[in-house]
Amino acid sequence: MTNETTQAVGAPLKRGVMQQHNERTDRMIALSIRQPWAWLILHGGKDIENRTWPTKVRGRVLVHAGKGMTRNEWGDAWEFAHGSGAGPRGVDAGLTFDNIQRGGIVGSVEIVDCVNRSNSRWFVGDYGFVLRDPQVLPFTPFKGALGFFDVPRTALVAKKGTR
Repeated sequence: MTNETTQAVGAPLKRGVMQQHNERTDRMIALSIRQPWAWLILHGGKDIENRTWPTKVRGRVLVHAGKGMTRNEWGDAWEFAHGSGAGPRGVDAGLTFDNIQRGGIVGSVEIVDCVNRSNSRWFVGDYGFVLRDPQVLPFTPFKGALGFFDVPRTALVAKKGTR
């Protein structure tokens, strides 16, 4: 039987399972988000993550930048973000399709709610995870997964000491 105490590290979490991940646990929950959407959450004011499924997860989660991204996805995201003020910040940061970080942990954010409608300019999905307090973290290469998945804290701590 798989539950939150016996689940393999890096394994996707069962939908609807809310885990208490806090400073006393050896793991954190992560959510893989394609770029440049992950960058927009951390730097561009994106306060909603759109999904086709709801979540009961609340609290701080790691933001994993997915490895895959096409040039069309890159262009579509920036077109959608036009007018948000994120574009100039991306230009100032020297962000390009080729140098944006992918395939690892790039930050964390708090999930404070899950809604099926919102006035946020970023809401377009069936469900929106309402986000606040984004925090950039040093890039940590890590394999992602669909949905929420576990990341051992040691993976993050080890990288902090080497950078």
